[in-house]
Amino acid sequence: MINCFLDHGLVEQAIEVFDQVRIKDTVCWTAMIDGLVRNGEMNRALEMFREMQIENVRPNEITFVCVLSVCSRLGALELGRWVHSFMRKQRGIELNHFVGGALINMYSRCGDINEAERVFAMMKERNVITYNLMISELAMHRKSTEAIEIFRGMIKQGFLPTSVIFVAVLNACSHGGHLKEAYSFIRSMKKSPVHVMLGALLSACKIHGNLELGEQVARILMNHELVDSGTYVLLSNVYASSGKWKEAAQIRAKMKEVGIQKEPGCSSTEVNNEIHEFLLGDLRHPQKEKIYKKLEELNQIVREAVYTPATEVVLHDIEDWEKEQALAIHSERLAICYGLTSTKPCTTIRVVKNLRVCDDCHSMIKLIAKITKRKIMVRDHKRFHHFENGNCSCGDYW
Repeated sequence: MINCFLDHGLVEQAIEVFDQVRIKDTVCWTAMIDGLVRNGEMNRALEMFREMQIENVRPNEITFVCVLSVCSRLGALELGRWVHSFMRKQRGIELNHFVGGALINMYSRCGDINEAERVFAMMKERNVITYNLMISELAMHRKSTEAIEIFRGMIKQGFLPTSVIFVAVLNACSHGGHLKEAYSFIRSMKKSPVHVMLGALLSACKIHGNLELGEQVARILMNHELVDSGTYVLLSNVYASSGKWKEAAQIRAKMKEVGIQKEPGCSSTEVNNEIHEFLLGDLRHPQKEKIYKKLEELNQIVREAVYTPATEVVLHDIEDWEKEQALAIHSERLAICYGLTSTKPCTTIRVVKNLRVCDDCHSMIKLIAKITKRKIMVRDHKRFHHFENGNCSCGDYW
């Protein structure tokens, strides 16, 4: 009955039934935790896991995989490390491809790719999913050499490669500015997630200012109904960065016409094992005064460091000062400022954002990392960015 309610998104009803169960075994607890995760109730899933420990119910490997997936989605590295440590103390939990894959995903998605590699190296049992996961995560962290080594090992083990290697080739072409070669490569492919690759190529077109190819790529996506909100926004970015406000407005109008809405930006950061979320210009946080004071302080410092806001990334034909204000309150900046005011000096700040980091925030975060002498890790929907000493691991291509 619990699963039935959760399968239909009826979370409250499922909890009511769960609370009425007198003797709850591992299966019962795990079903509840898994259902909460599937319904996007991450914090409640963690609370349920904590209650399970209080009740001295022993979790199984499925329980741990569910909880690790929560840590992965929230970017909660410290909590994930604790779960891993707790799991190692449990008898009967082996590092198979199921558990190992969850650990690799958690560590890499939380920014600790080195620990993900260590888990992969310790695994005695691997399958094609495990290999693909490790390769894709290494690519996201821009560790192309290591990704190729893993791929070679995969071939030696007799596993057939999937589309992951094609995405890696595309990334190599895009980072090097060889956009036409990348476009030809994608067009020649018969099987693979071509729409994903075209989306990545569209992003590269914006970075390299190739409006002509960007329009071609976007046209293919739209004609084949492979377009999502991110594609529309990317194309708007391409036009706006070229000063073509009329075309950018037409793209936004097209989004409304087909009923696609731009997903609002949201960033989160983990401090003292608690997840704090921020939206654009968020005023809900109890520490908002400290956050905005730190933000204003940093804005003043970076301006003195000859920083010029990249106002072309704001998709509105408005005055530059208005664009600067819109950029200054992006959710990732608020999350970083909260991290700076709530953690000890030299502590690495880790932020998870649901959208691509804009060019201006990327430049700003590089300066913040340099000024504050902090390591800042930002995970957006494209890749990981490791900021340190004024530089980013992505090499300014993402």
